[in-house]
Amino acid sequence: MMEYTFFVLLFTLSLFLAMLLLLETGRRIGRRRGEKDPDEASAGVGAVEGAVFGLLGLLMAFTFSGAAARFDVRRQLIVEETNNIGTAYLRLDLLPEAAQPALRESFRQYVDARLAAYHKLPDVAAAKEELAKATKLQGEIWNQAVAASRDTNSPAAVTLMLTALNAMIDITTTRTMAVQTHPPIIIFAMLVGLALASSLLAGYGMSNSKTRSWMHMLGFAVTIAVAVYVILDLEFPRFGFIRVDAFDQALMDLRQSMH
Repeated sequence: MMEYTFFVLLFTLSLFLAMLLLLETGRRIGRRRGEKDPDEASAGVGAVEGAVFGLLGLLMAFTFSGAAARFDVRRQLIVEETNNIGTAYLRLDLLPEAAQPALRESFRQYVDARLAAYHKLPDVAAAKEELAKATKLQGEIWNQAVAASRDTNSPAAVTLMLTALNAMIDITTTRTMAVQTHPPIIIFAMLVGLALASSLLAGYGMSNSKTRSWMHMLGFAVTIAVAVYVILDLEFPRFGFIRVDAFDQALMDLRQSMH
């Protein structure tokens, strides 16, 4: 977590400083042109600024909205997986009593592995080991449940049990894909590029003032840099300050109830 947080903070600070530099650069370019040709210095600038600022606002709203939506989906999937595991665990009662203790122990190991996989992030290698362990346990649980189902005379009970297990297994793929779902890198590159271009144009627009308006320059740079930081944090909620860890408590509570 510390490495990721440091990287994102460093990136945000670099973006902030680059925007300040371009604000000043744009202001100086505008001042020089205004001294050479005062009447034409601002010709057509408004249309260009409006187009670039509008595109920046649209792209920022798009990326923020998408990041927030994916953040909510990831939280909902944690609750959904908890419900699926809990349902499958309760339906173990439908199987012969002799098969239940081994299956319940496998379930406990499985939930431990699922929790560990996400708690070990951002250590990707360790998380993958736990995911592999959980996948192996899925196969063992399925085989145990199928074997136990052959000893029951209730087709309805078998259907309920195997359906619940299938849902429990399928949700893991959904969660894994949700973690890996992000906008293409080109979107973030465009966002940063437009932020820098907007800084240059904003600085140019401030060139009519004889003194620098630090309040506006700092306010513009801070606002855009912080917005980009929040978008990145929402996109990776297991690494930064904005996290989904609180929703893991539901799965932890389920684990504690598996006596």
